[in-house]
Amino acid sequence: MSKIRHDPVAPTRAQLLPSGTGIDAHRHDDHQIAYAARGVVAITTDAGSWVAPGNRALWIPAGTIHAHQAHGDLELHLVGLPATENPLALDRPTVLAVGPLLRELIIAYTRAPEDDSPERSRLRAVLLDQLRASPRQPLHLPTPTTPLLHALCGLLHEDPADRRTLAELGRAVGASDRTLSRLFRADLGMTFPQWRTQLRLHHALVLLAEGVPVTAVAHRCGWASASAFIDVFRRTFGHTPGGPPAR
Repeated sequence: MSKIRHDPVAPTRAQLLPSGTGIDAHRHDDHQIAYAARGVVAITTDAGSWVAPGNRALWIPAGTIHAHQAHGDLELHLVGLPATENPLALDRPTVLAVGPLLRELIIAYTRAPEDDSPERSRLRAVLLDQLRASPRQPLHLPTPTTPLLHALCGLLHEDPADRRTLAELGRAVGASDRTLSRLFRADLGMTFPQWRTQLRLHHALVLLAEGVPVTAVAHRCGWASASAFIDVFRRTFGHTPGGPPAR
C-alpha cells in the first residue's frame, strides 16, 4: 500500500466491480460503510484484513488507509458519514451483522438521488438507528508485526489446508510452540487456533464467491470434512455455505 490516495469525502454510491478487481489504497476524512449485496468484499489495512459476505457490512473509520477487493462479481454499496457522526463509537474497522431491514436500507440509500429531501433524511435516520443495533462480528484477520509470526503466518496464507501443529510449524520457523503461543496473544490478540480458523474462513469466503464447490472449499481450506466446514461456517455467518445469507 505504497501509493495512498486522499479522497476527503467518502462517497455514497452503488457500483459494480468484476471479480478480482478492487479499489487501491486510499483514505477519507469521513467514515464509510461498505456492503456487498452480491459477491464478497474485503478491505485490507496495515493492521490486517476483514472480509464480509452478504449478511455482513464493514465499518471503516475516518482516516483509515484501506483498499477494497472484490471476490466474485461484486455489487458494492458505500455509505459515507461525516467524521463528526459516529453512531457506533468505533475507531477501527469492524464487521457488522446486517439483517434484512438494514440490508434494504443500505441498498435504498445508496441508490436514491443525493438530495436534502425529508424522505432521504428519514431514510438516513432509520439506517443509523439500525446500525446502532447491529451486532459486531469477530471476523478480523490481524497482520503480524513480529518476524517469527510473519514467517509462520506466511506459510499458512500460502496453504490454509496445512494441518501442522504449532510445534511443527515452530520447527519450520525456528521457535518453540510456547514462544509462538505467547506471541499470538501479545501481537495478534488471539490464540493460534483462533487465528487459523479466521484465516480459513477468509479463504473459504473468497473461494465460495469464485464459485468453488463447498466440498472442494472445505478440502482446500483444511477442514477434515465438508460437514465440519459447514458447521463452523453456519455458526460464524448464520447460514450454510451453499445457502443464501438471511434476507
